[in-house]
Amino acid sequence: MIDSMPLFHRIARQPVIVLGCGEAAAAKRRLVERAGGEVVEDLQLGIDRGARLAFVAHEDDGAAEADALRARCAGLLVNVVDRPSLCDFTVPSLLDRSPVLIAIGTSGASAGLAKQLRLRLEQLLPPGIGSLAKALHAARGALRARFPDAGERRRALDDALAPGGALDPLTPSVPDAVEAWLAGAAHPPATRMEIALRCGDPDELTIREARALGSADVIGYEPEVPTTILERARADAVRIALAAGAAMPDGTGMIVVLRTAKADI
Repeated sequence: MIDSMPLFHRIARQPVIVLGCGEAAAAKRRLVERAGGEVVEDLQLGIDRGARLAFVAHEDDGAAEADALRARCAGLLVNVVDRPSLCDFTVPSLLDRSPVLIAIGTSGASAGLAKQLRLRLEQLLPPGIGSLAKALHAARGALRARFPDAGERRRALDDALAPGGALDPLTPSVPDAVEAWLAGAAHPPATRMEIALRCGDPDELTIREARALGSADVIGYEPEVPTTILERARADAVRIALAAGAAMPDGTGMIVVLRTAKADI
C-alpha cells in the first residue's frame, strides 16, 4: 500500500493561496508561479476567488494550525511547510524535462532524500526526452491509424520505448525518430507468459517478469497470489481470478498468468 496518491494538478491561471513570510513561503510562491498559478496571499480572498490549494508557511505553530484548519474547512487541500501531520498533500522534488515531469516524494519523511534521488536521476535522463514526449503527442493521430486497437497500440509503444527499442528514452533523441518508427512499425503479436511465483515478495520478480506484469493487458491469477504482487500490474489491466490450476481463457493482447509454485506463498 502507498502512503499517498501522486497527482499532477493543473493550476495555470488559477488562484493558489500562499501564506507566511520568509524563505519557505518565497519558495512556495516560486513553485506556484513556475506552474502558471496566481499567488494569493490573503486567505479569505483566496477562498472567495475559488482557490483549491493552500500553502501555509507560518513559523508559529498556532498560526499555522489555525490557518490550515480554516482553509481545510473551506474545502481546500492544504500543505503546511515542515509539518507533515497537518498536510493534505506534500510537494515532491521535481525533475523537469517538460512536458516530462518526474515527481519524487517520500510522503513528507525526508525532503533531502527526495532531492538527492532527483539529482541522481537528472544525470540519467537525456535532455531531449521532452522533445520525444512532444513528438509522441503530435503523432497520436498517426499512431491510432497505424494501430487502431488500443491494446496493440500500447504493446507497440512498449516495444519501441523499451531498452534498446527504436524510441528508447534513455538514448539521445534523433529528429523525426517517431515518424521513422511509425513508418516501419510492425504489428506486435499477441503474447502470453506464465509466472510461477517463488515467494510472495514482489522484489523477487525477475526484470523480465516485472516488465511483463507491468505491461500486460490481462492478468490471470490463482487465489493465493499476494496483493503485493498484483499491485505491480497496470492499474487498468483486466484481472481474472482463476481456481488453482485452472487454465486461462483464450484472449488477445499481452496476457500474464500468475501461479503459486509454493503452498506457503
